[in-house]
Amino acid sequence: MTPNRTARSLGPISWRWPRWAAVVGLAALTGCASVPEPAPMPTVERVDLARYVGTWYEQALLPNRFQAQCVADTQARYRSKGDAIEVRNRCRQADGSVSDITGVAQVVPDSGNAKLRVSFFRPFYGNYWVLALDPDYRWVLVGEPTRKYGWVLSRSPVLSAEGLEAALSHAQALGYERQAFQRTPQTAPLD
Repeated sequence: MTPNRTARSLGPISWRWPRWAAVVGLAALTGCASVPEPAPMPTVERVDLARYVGTWYEQALLPNRFQAQCVADTQARYRSKGDAIEVRNRCRQADGSVSDITGVAQVVPDSGNAKLRVSFFRPFYGNYWVLALDPDYRWVLVGEPTRKYGWVLSRSPVLSAEGLEAALSHAQALGYERQAFQRTPQTAPLD
């Protein structure tokens, strides 16, 4: 094919293309206008990492594929390791065995320690934001900006009804679907 033939064959397309682009562009803009952007996700002002490290028990979560094997007794242990935090997640699987994975978390600068970047498969990191925290560090609501993931954790295997209600109400106020959270059974210690 010669350059002139290519130019001639594109000629009719080029005069129609702007109309087509305008129609698609308008449709895209209309679609964007009808779907409101979620409000920015606020976090707590500050997290005292010395108080935060230790064991937390999952009380409720938004179901996700990377925890699909977990059926009960999900817990997370955080431990200071220099400038990082070691994260060890464990849970009971349907066959009774324990799934265990260890990762690392880095504090996001200027976040008051309320935003972390967590990786279980470096170099890939995910957001871990502290969205609500009991003043006595008895429970915490953790999530991330897209609201696809969320967890309610507590310091003990059993969280009071009032604590769970406070965490889920806060999640709902932040734009999470409250009814999408599923309870996590805490049946027996993993150790």
